[in-house]
Amino acid sequence: MHIPEDKLRDYIITAKLMPLEQLDELSKKAADEQTTLTFELLKNGGMTEDDLRRIQGKIYGVPFVDLKGEKIDFEILSLIPEPVARNNNIIAYNTTDKGVEVAMLDVDDLKAIDFIKKKIGQRILPRLTDTESIKEVLLQYQKSLEAEFGDIIKTEASSIQTTIAEDGSAEVSEEDLKELAEDLPVVRIVDTLIKHAILQKASDIHIEALEKQVLVRYRIDGILHDAMTLPREAGPGITARIKVLAKLKLDEKRLPQDGRFKIDTGREKVSFRVSTLPTSYGEKTVMRLLREGGGHFTLENMGFHGIGLERVHAATKHTTGMILTTGPTGSGKTTTLYTIVDLLNTPEVNISTIEDPVEYQVARINQTQVKSEIGFTFSSGLRTLLRQDPDIVMVGEIRDQETATLAVNAALTGHLVLSTLHTNSAAGTIPRFIDMGVEPFLLASTLEVIIGQRLVRRLCDEKEQYTLKEEQVEQLAKNANMDFVLERLKEEEVVDKKATWTTVPFYKPVETSQCETGYSGRIGIHEVLEMSNALRDMVTGNATSEDITEQARTEGMMTMLEDGIFKAAEGITTIEEVLRVVSE
Repeated sequence: MHIPEDKLRDYIITAKLMPLEQLDELSKKAADEQTTLTFELLKNGGMTEDDLRRIQGKIYGVPFVDLKGEKIDFEILSLIPEPVARNNNIIAYNTTDKGVEVAMLDVDDLKAIDFIKKKIGQRILPRLTDTESIKEVLLQYQKSLEAEFGDIIKTEASSIQTTIAEDGSAEVSEEDLKELAEDLPVVRIVDTLIKHAILQKASDIHIEALEKQVLVRYRIDGILHDAMTLPREAGPGITARIKVLAKLKLDEKRLPQDGRFKIDTGREKVSFRVSTLPTSYGEKTVMRLLREGGGHFTLENMGFHGIGLERVHAATKHTTGMILTTGPTGSGKTTTLYTIVDLLNTPEVNISTIEDPVEYQVARINQTQVKSEIGFTFSSGLRTLLRQDPDIVMVGEIRDQETATLAVNAALTGHLVLSTLHTNSAAGTIPRFIDMGVEPFLLASTLEVIIGQRLVRRLCDEKEQYTLKEEQVEQLAKNANMDFVLERLKEEEVVDKKATWTTVPFYKPVETSQCETGYSGRIGIHEVLEMSNALRDMVTGNATSEDITEQARTEGMMTMLEDGIFKAAEGITTIEEVLRVVSE
């Protein structure tokens, strides 16, 4: 806290906070002992740091707020994570049309202000406060997820009790479940669970019935974290409430069910894709969070670069053929497809999709939702779409022979087809299609680009630098062409032309108050397989996926592992994170 001594003296004199003689004595003492007036006021002048903060606020015109006894809305409070608030003594306490008001002990802490501004994407309005206000408000963080649930359960426990059979399973009638689903405490539990998942930017919520409790976990940046545990008795009511929201059958507990619902938080619309599964101790519920309007990406900020980026852009210029994205569940395949569709979305073309579910709403595109319960599947939907005069067709996923055959035929008959497939690599797509009964010569004629991908966690700004040892380079070289990666790093001017692997800087995560795990957000690592004449000949000749991969590498394809090493050298992620994801 810095206040120029002349301004500090003038304010104390004007406000008559102490006799002039005492102030002169403290000023003389500060000069004699080579300290400061501020130091002497705190040590011998009877002032506290909070007194000086109030003076600072008056001098600089910064409002002073007293938060003692104030109850702050948790949604506003949680704009700043608890570790950040605690370590920087900064509290978000109010939102206005002009921005977010934050109470601080030091309004000169520009680094903290800038960090919060970037994190929440809103203007920050600093306000001074005192130590006791900060202490009291920090206690409110303890009233977080588990505390909120605990209060609900403790206050209205009788409303959520269910009859537990001797074998440990909950025996609840359909009528009881209907009552539970609409019961106020259960509604509050589910609302709170959803609210915290959105605030923590979770991609999935797992609600798991265990023998003696219900476990709630959130997937954040691709990693599952235990969020809290609830009493066993709360499980049936929570499941029933979610089933009501997703329009599922309450009395069906023996078979899996799928559904969805949508909520509007006021800041964003979030769709929830719900899946229930019977387990030994009850139903497990998983909810995938899909943020609407989240499809405004570019290929570059998704991690595409260099030759791979050029090849994807080139494929979008075709008017026929197939562009495919591959990878396991949760690897960002659909997001990549939407990004490509966004590039293709011009007034000159008719784009139609068949999806399950429709994850992002896109203007000027005809999006259709699969409804398998009434017989409206990918294959039947695709067959109908082709009668709608489309130029570009997006199929959410190719799962079976009929859909695969229809998609290939559509690509052969004047349409550009985009879709996803569950395979471990780009080259693995070809044998997967052949297994589904598609003729190799048809694949060779239609495939344009296959994108294999995974998601890795991004490093935060604060990170620790190191260089690889020779043995580490040799270990990586067993599965990656390290010379090729280094050459690409030089071509894209990421490293100096004279760099070697023992001089290229790599990074490790650093856990800080602003970044608890050292990682924040995710980015894709890719391999982009462009079909050349040589590769088409290999496909018709029934070559293995390994042979296809090797040929693609000789033609300049960077594998996912190599692209991950490239991004680690850029300082975007870590070698350990890349190896974790690729090995999965």
